[in-house]
Amino acid sequence: MSEVQRTLDRLIASPTVSSRPILELAAYVAQRCEDLGFDAELLRDEDDPEKANVVCTLGPPGEDGLVLSGHMDVVPVDGQPWSSDPFAMTAREGRLYGRGTADMKGFVACTLEALGRLPLDNLRRQIALIWTHDEELGCLGSAKLVPKLEGRRLPSEALIGEPTDFQIFRMHPGHVAVTLICLGESAHSSKPDLGANAISAMARVVLMLEALQVELSRERTLEAFLDRPFTVTNPAMIRGGAAVNLVPDRCELILGYRPLPGDDPLAVVRRIEARLAELPLPAGTSVQLAVDRVTPSMLTPAGTPLEHLLRPHACCPDPAAASYATDGGNLARLGMDCLIFGPGSIDVAHKADEYVAIDALERGVDVVEAVVRARCLADT
Repeated sequence: MSEVQRTLDRLIASPTVSSRPILELAAYVAQRCEDLGFDAELLRDEDDPEKANVVCTLGPPGEDGLVLSGHMDVVPVDGQPWSSDPFAMTAREGRLYGRGTADMKGFVACTLEALGRLPLDNLRRQIALIWTHDEELGCLGSAKLVPKLEGRRLPSEALIGEPTDFQIFRMHPGHVAVTLICLGESAHSSKPDLGANAISAMARVVLMLEALQVELSRERTLEAFLDRPFTVTNPAMIRGGAAVNLVPDRCELILGYRPLPGDDPLAVVRRIEARLAELPLPAGTSVQLAVDRVTPSMLTPAGTPLEHLLRPHACCPDPAAASYATDGGNLARLGMDCLIFGPGSIDVAHKADEYVAIDALERGVDVVEAVVRARCLADT
């Protein structure tokens, strides 16, 4: 077993499902970075002290260095038909199986091993490492981290090592979660006219949202990059009512939508609010709207210096778009030009028997070493 495989084995053994504590793994990663000479900070979450982000820096501060970033949490395995223990990395037929091998502890392991190969006492430009928690819940860790990092001198380019099969992604949609609540009045179902049915009101809201999706589907942009070049909405969860003989006085709908790269993430919310104001609801009912979470989209300009460094290592010469959101949307708020690039495939992420190919993992170490060497150790 190679050194990077040993490191990945250690990372996989920590079951950092987003519903569980992550502090032990965060402390381990921080210590590994300290052992390499980094100034490591373990930034605990204010709402859950068992969660933490890790920020490590080394070298002369300035915008011309490089940020390497990834998330430490993984998605659950409950109910999935795994062939082996998902938290005990297993090698089979040239692949390493385990939860997080692709998404995205493989990149964390690659980075730790690559940095260990480099003469870090000769850095000409700063390296910053940002390891986050709760990315799988909507990039919550990076959202909380960004305000703490505002005002610091950090590099202006970031490599986020999501599993892309070594394809460069310079953009992705965001994700916004909205709760809509219809309120009515309870009554005995034998006399429904004495109440106001909240579910009936929500039915009209759902039809309105379907009409809005038709409109959004016609508003297309970035068609050369996105397989769905329009805002996608998803009425995802609905619940209401208490008994079959009771007029329901409450119905709740959770809606998700994905703003396109570069779009105002709350523009669709404002359109929904405008339509709700005009919607003819049943007498005695009303509707409320609340924004639960905003995960920003990401849009990095073409031709950045980091893109040129990654191109020789990429499977395709031209940058593309990811279909999923990443921490890049939040880190961009710090003025960072972010690119998504790493070993493994998103197609196996979140599934049973998630894996990364051994040769891809080993190649990932070489790529990180080469990019950091060119960006932070070279004279120009």
